[in-house]
Amino acid sequence: MKPIVEFCMSNLASGTHPVFAELEKDPDLDVIEYGCLSFCGQCARTKFALVNGDIVTGDTNDDLIANIYQYLDDHPMF
Repeated sequence: MKPIVEFCMSNLASGTHPVFAELEKDPDLDVIEYGCLSFCGQCARTKFALVNGDIVTGDTNDDLIANIYQYLDDHPMF
């Protein structure tokens, strides 16, 4: 089972689409886009993704990618 990274369309439109595109290249991840993840307040404040159900944020797209991979290192699935 692969880790799941989820993005909402509003956050993608606000600038995280390059993160989505970069992570989508990783064959060890399932990267999914939803219309809404029901984290509207979070979405309005910062760049974020849900990683295995937990919010991971970043000030920039590069920070978000680094934080997602750090989260995965810190929270292995198996």
